Amino acid sequence: MVVDERIVTFINSMETENSEILEKIEKEALGANVPIIRKEMQSFLKVLLMILKPMNVLEVGTAVGFSAVLMSEYMPAGGRITTIENYEKRILIARENFRRAGKESVITLLSGDAMEILPTLKEEYDFIFMDAAKGQYIHFLPQVQRLLKCGGVLLSDNVMQDGTVIESRFAVERRDRTIHARMREYLYELKHSDCFQTSILPLGDGVAVSVKKG
Repeated sequence: MVVDERIVTFINSMETENSEILEKIEKEALGANVPIIRKEMQSFLKVLLMILKPMNVLEVGTAVGFSAVLMSEYMPAGGRITTIENYEKRILIARENFRRAGKESVITLLSGDAMEILPTLKEEYDFIFMDAAKGQYIHFLPQVQRLLKCGGVLLSDNVMQDGTVIESRFAVERRDRTIHARMREYLYELKHSDCFQTSILPLGDGVAVSVKKG
């Protein structure tokens, strides 16, 4: 938790329900201990999409498809989403969730390692949502930068790693030090890149909002 828990509880207490299918997907995911975007992140994503009105969205990290379905509901008519997932069990669930939501014509799921898939993509994207393995963000960045159009937005979730990213590497458990170092490197690159203008926000588990400069 990177924000006072009482504040988060208060904010979330005012949230309205999502669509019926999103409520079902969320309940099933939480019941199976599958992480999905937090309530406050859901709200932020909805508003951001309504402001930006992206027609072509790329998501890196599908999980069970919750965020892809949510984004599809807040994009303009005619918009499309491409989403990438490597975990076969979750791919099957995500495809079924897209079918249940009636979004099969809107959402294209590419199965496989994002490190292999990203270089094969040729389109430009208005909006890219990064929500995959946190230790891989820094490795995905060159391809994400290539694929994002000038003026497009990159949204990176969970960048605070439950607040541990601010700690010294020696205060982090040994098994987490590689991810810790890579996330710090990723945030540094976003903030110091000549390509991006980035704001890091203490929302949910931390989010970075980056605009590709023209």
